[in-house]
Amino acid sequence: MAAEKLTLARALNEALRTSLEEDPSVLVMGEDVGVLGGVFRVTDGLQKDFGEERVMDSPLAESGIVGTAIGLALGGYRPVVEIQFDGFVFPAYDQIVTQLAKLHARSQGAIRMPVVIRIPYGGGIGAVEHHSDSPEALFAHVAGLKVVSPSNPADAYRMLRQAIRSDDPVIFFEPKRRYWDTAEVDLSAPPEPLHRARVVREGTDLTLAAYGPTVKLCLEAAEAAAAEGRSLEVLDLRSVSPVDFDTIQGSVERTRRLVVVHEAPVFFGAGAEIAARITTRCFYTLEAPVLRVGGYHAPYPAARLEEEYLPDLDRVLDAVDRSLAY
Repeated sequence: MAAEKLTLARALNEALRTSLEEDPSVLVMGEDVGVLGGVFRVTDGLQKDFGEERVMDSPLAESGIVGTAIGLALGGYRPVVEIQFDGFVFPAYDQIVTQLAKLHARSQGAIRMPVVIRIPYGGGIGAVEHHSDSPEALFAHVAGLKVVSPSNPADAYRMLRQAIRSDDPVIFFEPKRRYWDTAEVDLSAPPEPLHRARVVREGTDLTLAAYGPTVKLCLEAAEAAAAEGRSLEVLDLRSVSPVDFDTIQGSVERTRRLVVVHEAPVFFGAGAEIAARITTRCFYTLEAPVLRVGGYHAPYPAARLEEEYLPDLDRVLDAVDRSLAY
């Protein structure tokens, strides 16, 4: 099959469509996912083609949406739930962490929870309050959940299909500022393991590790650094839980320096765990402390100030300069 040029949002739509076609147990549900096709049109056309019994508009009740998905999973279905915006997930947090994440362990393996919770997350779109959070660390801290985030259309297609096939619950964070990024997607290409990190640019002087919305930023930083004679390697982590520490370690053993970049606050963020683990694993290899670049430990600001809050090219390159100065 020839590659198609797709936006990230359209790639997700194709993944949902293919999954619905292949497996009658797959259901899609959430606020405005049916007639409207989702706020970001990720589910556009699915209800028309598959009917209201498989693509279901839900009430504005996130706890009820996830609770219903848990019941459907117990009944043999594979529900794919959309939480309309990142900041709306918290009414469902209790259902996710006390039920969804624990039923497999509580039943000693007898119960599987093949539930995918899709969450558009992150900033960069000028949204109002509760529409631009990055809460991935809250879910990565919970045993029993897989937490992943694609950075490009090809991964969006393949990773969502893999998540839907998983017998474990997956929190699928979609970088909303990348929904309109376009790239070639080979719909027939075999997928990489869901939780494997990937080197997307090779380098020798320092490793930049990122996931979701900041991978593109790190590639831009590597390009800017190359103009000054610096060779930066860029890792797309793809998964926040579990983390592919082996691939990160392999990269750091080549470059001897690491900067982790994410939109979420640096304080107690995913970068903190990565920094601690890699410092332990690569203690005798590192030539500088692992540095982190991310959001501030403050509520996400009003849209007119979000560019001051979000990590940008200057902040990433400043961290590169500080690391290389050791």
